Amino acid sequence: MHINISKSETGNNKDSSGQLVNYLEKENKLLYEQNSQLEPEYWFNQESQQIQPYQVRYDIDQNTDRLSKDEAKFFLVNISPSENELLFLKEEFGEDGAKQQLKQYANQVMDEYARNFKKDQVQGNNDILYFGKLENHRYYTHKDEEVKQGLAKRGEQKPGEQMHIQIIVSRKDMTDSIRLSPLNNSRGRNATHSLKVGQFDRVAFKQAAERTFDQAFDYDRELKETFIYSNTLKHGDYGQRLEIKKLEKQEQEQKRQEKQELKRELKLQEEIEQSRKQSRGLTQGRW
Repeated sequence: MHINISKSETGNNKDSSGQLVNYLEKENKLLYEQNSQLEPEYWFNQESQQIQPYQVRYDIDQNTDRLSKDEAKFFLVNISPSENELLFLKEEFGEDGAKQQLKQYANQVMDEYARNFKKDQVQGNNDILYFGKLENHRYYTHKDEEVKQGLAKRGEQKPGEQMHIQIIVSRKDMTDSIRLSPLNNSRGRNATHSLKVGQFDRVAFKQAAERTFDQAFDYDRELKETFIYSNTLKHGDYGQRLEIKKLEKQEQEQKRQEKQELKRELKLQEEIEQSRKQSRGLTQGRW
């Protein structure tokens, strides 16, 4: 599970959200251009799953009381399940069911987002203003190596399972009175700043989102799929990286033993079944 918080996909979050909303309508525009009979993907949040783009833009842009022109007005939360996670959801719930489950999960993630600020007035997703958009595909850009090497063209769909969710969340809470910044790095070191914008721990948020997915869908996550694994390899010291690799080997050995045990059980069952067939054959032969 990859979760990222940024200023905006379009690079600017200090003005209107219109440019970002318009950008995230790209798949719906493609359906329209192709005269497709498929239903468009509406925006959603904890209250509705059929929100129009103009409503998203209006509500986000109006929720900016006392924010200066140089302050962020909104942020973008990207929720990108891994290919394994997407295949698991589709196997469990089907194509359409997986979409609905992913949207419900996104609302749960925004619950964790709100609680992570550790503010008494912001306890859950009902206390923040946000709108999510499910996207079925990803597309190559000029930044991708495949495009640079001439292996793919800009704008082409990327292969594999690419379903993900983009969420525009207001800088202000639902009452338009409390500033909230998920990009605040103080973690309590600057008490005054944390009191103003909230003490947001992005590591804790990502771990909570991963835990929520596993609990919601009873997903058996391997060590290599965990946030702590990737974060340790990327930011941990030598000792921490050594320890996580040791745990990985232990997990692999455990799975190898479980696989061997399963093979032995299956072989034993086959032998028992074969013995039963032979016994029935001998009995019938006597008659």
